[in-house]
Order: sequence, then C-alpha cells, then structure tokens
Amino acid sequence: MSRQSVAANRPSQANPASAAAATAKFLEKKKEFDAVSALDRATTMYLQRIEGLGEDCETMADAAKIHGEVLEQWPRMFQILNLFLANDAEATTEAEPSGRSEGQQLVRIPIEELHDPSEEAR
Repeated sequence: MSRQSVAANRPSQANPASAAAATAKFLEKKKEFDAVSALDRATTMYLQRIEGLGEDCETMADAAKIHGEVLEQWPRMFQILNLFLANDAEATTEAEPSGRSEGQQLVRIPIEELHDPSEEAR
C-alpha cells in the first residue's frame, strides 16, 4: 500500500489561499478568546461587587437587629420612669402637707443687669 505524502498539509508547503484562510481562522479564534477573557474579568469584578453588597446587607441586618433590641427596651424604660415619678410625687405630697411647695424654679435674669457697671460708665 502506498501512503500519501503529508508534505502538502504542512504550512510551509500549503498554498497561499489555505494559509490566508488559516490566518483568518486564527484571528477569529483570537478575537473569540479575547472576548471570553474580557467576559471572565467582567464576571469576576461583578462577583466581587455582589459579594461586597452582600457583606453590606449583612452589616445592615445586624444593625437593624440591635436597633430593634434597643427599641424593645423603651416601653420598659418609660415604665421605670413613671414609677419613679409616681414615687417622687407621693414623697412630695407626704413631706409637705401644708400645700406650700418648695422646689426649683426657673428665673429669667435680664442680660443688661449682668454687665459690669464700670463698662457702662465709659
């Protein structure tokens, strides 16, 4: 049996038309590879951004949980304050049966009276 020569299939022996076709096919595959590589890079960046958003959402969820726990305590705080005010009011009425209450009072002082009199003499 005779074998066919492989010299015709070698690039050095190929005709110019098939060499141009091979070059065009190579360039097409290179463009395809570059596009897939760019898509891979974009996908990796997108994944990193999504993971960052996920971490931010977890942080916000933890903060919301803590915020809810704090808000849950406010009714109890108001109960404690009301008990304190009720006890304070009872103590005040028991201590002063005469009806006269001595306590703190806000007083308004005009600012003009606070100035140094030596400055006014000038």
